[in-house]
Amino acid sequence: MTATTETPTSPSLAKVEALLRRPLLELVFEAASVHRQHHDPTKIQCSQLVSIKTGSCSEDCGYCSQSAHNQTAVEREKLLSVPRVLDEARKAKESGASRFCMGAAWRGVRNGKEFDSVLEMVRGVKDLGIEACVTLGMLNKEQADRLKEAGLDYYNHNLDTGRSHYEQVVTTRNYDDRLDTLQTVRDADISVCCGGILGLGESISVRAELLLQLAKLTPQPDSIPVNRLVPVPGTPMGDLEEVPWQEWVAFIAATRILIPKTVIRLSAGRQEIPEAAQAMCFLAGANSIFVGDKLLTTPNPAPGTDAALLTSLGLSPTGE
Repeated sequence: MTATTETPTSPSLAKVEALLRRPLLELVFEAASVHRQHHDPTKIQCSQLVSIKTGSCSEDCGYCSQSAHNQTAVEREKLLSVPRVLDEARKAKESGASRFCMGAAWRGVRNGKEFDSVLEMVRGVKDLGIEACVTLGMLNKEQADRLKEAGLDYYNHNLDTGRSHYEQVVTTRNYDDRLDTLQTVRDADISVCCGGILGLGESISVRAELLLQLAKLTPQPDSIPVNRLVPVPGTPMGDLEEVPWQEWVAFIAATRILIPKTVIRLSAGRQEIPEAAQAMCFLAGANSIFVGDKLLTTPNPAPGTDAALLTSLGLSPTGE
């Protein structure tokens, strides 16, 4: 099994780009039809994301407030204690989250006391009866196997953008580093969570590259977070214009058509999206959100706001 095998039914880059450029309502209509063939359109999976180690990352990602290369207001915090993280996981479960995601600002996993603590966190989250997900950067086979043994359900490792644009976003790693890590995760029989970020100065063609790469992963990602850049002062991308909500909806709809069985998550940047536009995202195939008032270091809609929105649309969290 390889991470980038192309099947005879894989679309061409030109076809993916044409899909993203279709009239929005036509695109959403088709995506909604595909969504209903594979998912319950009344259910939304809820995840909560917590930063377990914040700031001072050696990567130079141009969008990130946690990069040591960027001068931002984010303060460095060492790895949180296991009891504190598990307390947050309990609160997340009580708030309706069925998955608890833990993010550490590392370039990659290093063996030692901190990784041992993360493994303990994973075991503790599983003991609470909810799914566990981590995003820790790059990792090797032995580390992936240890995470699997601890009970990890999902490993998040985003591609961020299309290959041709990647060096404009980050230079401390390359695209194949990302793909290799995804393969390592798959080989350990851990489900892959992999998506990208819209608004990094990319063209529609680059978005098509990203979407085509996600569609070509074998097997396709189990969940896909779709982020919309939240410009952070002090980062190289802090002055970029925000992506129009219509383009966010179009990407979600195209993702649902090309990757019909995945869970598509509305991720960073949702707070700035009007509720009516979020409703269109759900119609177009999005069936997951991050709950909680913060995603690592970026703001997120308040839990009460989310609950009211879902209720008003006749939607409910999975498990209810």
